[in-house]
Amino acid sequence: MKAIYKKELRSYFVNPIGYIYLGVFLAFSAFLCCYTTLIAGSYSTANYYSNLILSFIVLIPLLTMRLFAEERKMKTEQLLLTSPVSLTGMVLGKYFAALTVFAGGILVSCVNLIPLYVIGAAERNGTSSQMRQIGPVSGEIFGSLIAVLLLGAALIALGTLISALTENQLSAAVVTVGAISLMLGASLLGRMSDADGQPILAVAFRSILDWISVFSRFSLFSTGIFDYAALIYYVSLSFLFLFLTVRLYERRRIG
Repeated sequence: MKAIYKKELRSYFVNPIGYIYLGVFLAFSAFLCCYTTLIAGSYSTANYYSNLILSFIVLIPLLTMRLFAEERKMKTEQLLLTSPVSLTGMVLGKYFAALTVFAGGILVSCVNLIPLYVIGAAERNGTSSQMRQIGPVSGEIFGSLIAVLLLGAALIALGTLISALTENQLSAAVVTVGAISLMLGASLLGRMSDADGQPILAVAFRSILDWISVFSRFSLFSTGIFDYAALIYYVSLSFLFLFLTVRLYERRRIG
């Protein structure tokens, strides 16, 4: 697994995909942080992280579309299937490489939050009055970071499975965009109401959509509350998608 992990991690920066992903993500996160905090005159980062999650619809497929689709296209998949590495190790090596690039981008983007601490400290010392909403945000930021990493891990696992189902990178990216959009937008669809404010969907359908949604479970983390149920949900989703990917390659090895 370690060899595959290193190979995949290196491939992100041999090809332009890794640079494109990090460049777009860091530029977008910097603009978004500035717009939702400094320009808005708010010390809260809840809106920043909530909107940042929406960028995953486009950015995560960039990380996952080539993981297995490229192997099938280049006819190197059989080398993986016949290599001494276990199928679980093969899948995890590729998955953790994508997750490392994702987590690295998230952690580097934390630099965007430094001005909030500087201005917040100045406000508390009475030397600045630019921020209208000052308060302790350490728990909010820490909780949001954990939630974003967990949610990203689940979505990367989903993209890994979709990449294993096709040999075309573009097809894998498009399907992953659609799947992530559904999982993020399910809660919004469940909350749609008519002109009188009545829910459009029945309670049963709203419950199903809330269960599918990965976005609705983010809210508690963004307030600094550690939600163990959401933690289990995200970890379970990641495990499920990776397990299905391994099972898929077990069938191909037998076949």
